Amino acid sequence: MSREILITPSIDEIKSLMRVERLPHIWCPSCGIGIVAKAYVEAVLRSSIPLDKHVIVSGIGCSSRMPGYIKLDGYHVIHGRAIPFSVGLKSVNPELEVTIFAGDGDLITIGGNHFIHSIRRNDDINVIMINNYIYGMTGGQYGGTTPPGSRTLTSPYGHLEHNFNMPLLAATLGAPYVARWTVLHYRQIVDTLLEMFNVDGFAFLEVISPCIVYTDMNRMESIEFMRDLRRRVVIDNDADLSDLSISMDPDTRIVVGKFVNRESESFQTRYYRLIKKLGGDLDG
Repeated sequence: MSREILITPSIDEIKSLMRVERLPHIWCPSCGIGIVAKAYVEAVLRSSIPLDKHVIVSGIGCSSRMPGYIKLDGYHVIHGRAIPFSVGLKSVNPELEVTIFAGDGDLITIGGNHFIHSIRRNDDINVIMINNYIYGMTGGQYGGTTPPGSRTLTSPYGHLEHNFNMPLLAATLGAPYVARWTVLHYRQIVDTLLEMFNVDGFAFLEVISPCIVYTDMNRMESIEFMRDLRRRVVIDNDADLSDLSISMDPDTRIVVGKFVNRESESFQTRYYRLIKKLGGDLDG
């Protein structure tokens, strides 16, 4: 178990964990992914977990470029496969604090099967899904989280399919920790990450960060997206999870908060207890 360090890191401390030599980054101006990157770095510095125990894993997409800018051990793997790679890392070295950064297309549309079975097993990993409702890096195609009615490259007259309600999906599958924030909720994201580091099991955070280029084919400018989020967002930790679907209708609310926080032994905890019972060598 790690213990939160209450002192907020300085800018110099934040920069010490960033690969500043790689700046400027590839993310578009006004994109919220950089906000999540800074929140993660602050949470890492405020936790008592040694830096060499933190590992970042990502798949393919805009948010999956995160390991390239943070000065920690990181792995950039193939599309939709961040979860099985992370499970392998955690299973062979349970001392690692493994955190996945993934877009919604990578994590739940391409990699959805890994998502559901990792929660079923209750793998001890942290999963941060940055949800822009779209396949951003590949040109604006719709995916599993695209709200109905959205105009996209592959649904120019309006998306006809229903989208996943991610907090409900994760909670229903049994994830012991489930939360959702937007990129406007920096402080809440940091606090949530610190809690996720202490979860023995699958900890899931959805961060809503509209793509300023492709989300709903850019009906709104970036500042309007942020104003729309601020106006529509409601914090309700006790919300009915079945009422958390996201719509592009400006008159509907977007509910955020910490929805699930319960104890449930992870697969890795059960696995290593079995190894000890059988007299196995944990280092072998």
